[in-house]
Amino acid sequence: MRAFVTGSAGFVGRHLINYLLAETDLEIVGTIYRRHPQPPFHSPRVHLEQLDLRDEAAVAEIIARWSPDFIFHLAGQSYVPVSWQHPWPTFDQNVHTQINLFRAVMAAKLPARMLVVGSGEEYGAIHPEDLPIHEETPLRPVSPYAVSKVAQDLLGWQYHRSHGLQTIRVRPFNHIGPGQNEIFVASSFAKQVAMIEAGLQEPVLRHGNLEAKRDFTDVRDTVRAYWMILNQGTVGDVYNVGSGRAVSIQQLLDLLLEMSKVPIRTEIDPERMRPSDIPSIVCDPRKLQQATGWRAEIPLEQTLADILNDWRQKIQ
Repeated sequence: MRAFVTGSAGFVGRHLINYLLAETDLEIVGTIYRRHPQPPFHSPRVHLEQLDLRDEAAVAEIIARWSPDFIFHLAGQSYVPVSWQHPWPTFDQNVHTQINLFRAVMAAKLPARMLVVGSGEEYGAIHPEDLPIHEETPLRPVSPYAVSKVAQDLLGWQYHRSHGLQTIRVRPFNHIGPGQNEIFVASSFAKQVAMIEAGLQEPVLRHGNLEAKRDFTDVRDTVRAYWMILNQGTVGDVYNVGSGRAVSIQQLLDLLLEMSKVPIRTEIDPERMRPSDIPSIVCDPRKLQQATGWRAEIPLEQTLADILNDWRQKIQ
């Protein structure tokens, strides 16, 4: 059996491949964008292919050649602020690439089960009465990124309904862990702590809005959910992936400050403040739990410690 993972050099892709290596006997084909450094998967079961997923002919060729049984489409533009500055490239990277994959699977007549990765951002303008957010909550996307994810989500349904593709859709909420880009909040805080400890930054940690509450899940729990959903989920259906608990950004910051080896003071950075921020977002993961038995297992404190130690090692 063979898995095909797009975006294998990315944050989630690396964790997913490591999980599949540890927990399955799958042969794994990972795609890497041509400008990306090669990730360190030291296993003969991993085959890496340089591929621009926007090249329809190249995608068709590689899918036909490898004939995967499972497809995890993780590649794309994942940072919300970038989508405001570059909306069309966001759509190109998120929607265009997915359509190319769908068409390649159709052309090869593969019965592959395909994971379409949307986002909790699809729900957008959440009202207090919407909480916790379940799969029937209305989609009110409030950024170009979120709209691109709604498009991916609905195309996953449409290609299943119209062409019989074995798609399963997920809407993951905030997932964090070691190796995440510093543009994301937990990694940003952890890197600043590590830089301050190493004497490379003044002992001031800069932050944006600390009052917002979000549903944070360890990325290693998230990729475990992806594998369980692709095996046990209902084809054509959609599942939220999240811990089911709301944690404030202030709580994240406080936990990391407690782990610091040196005193640190904090300071608001106006550049990190968003024009509008939804006060609280929390996922209702019961549908996923009932379908697969999945639960978020890694404590938040452990996740943050792992993120901080990862940055300490990189900076040293």
